[in-house]
Amino acid sequence: MSTLTTSFIRHAFGALEPHTLEALRAVAVPRTYPPHTTLCHQGEIEHTFYVVVSGNVVVSQTLDDGQERVLNVIGARGYFGEMGLIDDAPRMANCITLTHTAVLEVTEENFDRFMLESPALAYAVLRNVLATTRNIDQQAITELQVKNEALQTAYADLQRAQARLVEKERLVRELELAADVQRSLLPDELPQFPDYAFAAYLQPARQVGGDFYDVVALDDEHVGILIADVADKGFHAALFMAVTRTLFLQEGKHSLSPAAVATAVHHGMMAVSSHDTFLTAFYGVLHRPSGRLTYVRAAQERPLWVRPGREIVELPGNGRFLGMIDGLQLAEYEMQLQPGDRLALFSDGVPDAINPAGEQFGLGRLTAVVAAAERLPVAGLAAHIAQTLTDWMQDAPPFDDLTLLVLERSATPVRS
Repeated sequence: MSTLTTSFIRHAFGALEPHTLEALRAVAVPRTYPPHTTLCHQGEIEHTFYVVVSGNVVVSQTLDDGQERVLNVIGARGYFGEMGLIDDAPRMANCITLTHTAVLEVTEENFDRFMLESPALAYAVLRNVLATTRNIDQQAITELQVKNEALQTAYADLQRAQARLVEKERLVRELELAADVQRSLLPDELPQFPDYAFAAYLQPARQVGGDFYDVVALDDEHVGILIADVADKGFHAALFMAVTRTLFLQEGKHSLSPAAVATAVHHGMMAVSSHDTFLTAFYGVLHRPSGRLTYVRAAQERPLWVRPGREIVELPGNGRFLGMIDGLQLAEYEMQLQPGDRLALFSDGVPDAINPAGEQFGLGRLTAVVAAAERLPVAGLAAHIAQTLTDWMQDAPPFDDLTLLVLERSATPVRS
């Protein structure tokens, strides 16, 4: 038998005096019951008063949640069942024998007459009713206190959960805004020339980052080429992306030196940032007539140089990221694009992409994909790389933004 209480009092509560018990024998029916016999049934209207001669009876209530609360254990000369006879109401509790128990059973008619004729019994019953009521009330108060504490704890947990939900919704909205900002700043279409073709692809991660790219005609002969990554996430990264892209556009109009442009962008970042956000970038200036590409590499991934019939190589060049270190020095590099040559520029999210088994896509796999698609036009090459990445990752969440920028010098010389 389970209980809600941690202990109960084992005694003959409200025990009758011996002479009162003897007087009751004259009007009562003696009976003996085995253990686990229910004499009073909770919720039932019954009309019998019991006096325990020997043995023990447990008084318990079945609560709404199905648990059982022990109210009392009645021993010899104790009694029960009087409440149902006094107010003719349903039994408030179950009374169940714990051991072989002998009782005197008194009918309602004999009980009423005996109460009138025995002030001692009436007084004892009254005391027992009051004590039982106090006991039930105290148990109810204790349970209410426990439930109130549990309710307060649950309410506090609910408040914390609500706060987390609000914060999550705020972050989701922030990421949506960041994605909108990022998309609005990327060029809708890349410029195309008779002698050069460009294609790009960008897939933001679930946490929007700061990847961006651009291709800008600086004059009739020179084209600025940019791929960069703000080392941050969320809305802040998107805003900082807007700042740095604007700096590159403005400074690119003033100089055809990639080192001078990147250094000016670096100084502009230093002026507006708190030194906890930096930028990796590859910025080059292409001289279209000659195919000469002058560039700086500020800690950005090394582009792949694809030449027909030759091994794919990474462009050389070193350099530190922009926006954090005072006195930054950037080296300028130069390479020569021949007709049919391609460059594949990409962010670190491409080789770092993870599949469900935890394997990285890797630079070797990217190089092989680029080599296998050499006959595709640049737009087809960008789409092929993107699809290969998607197939590789399957349902694994993106580790970072996936950004590609591909250019090709036409294999057919352009006649002037």
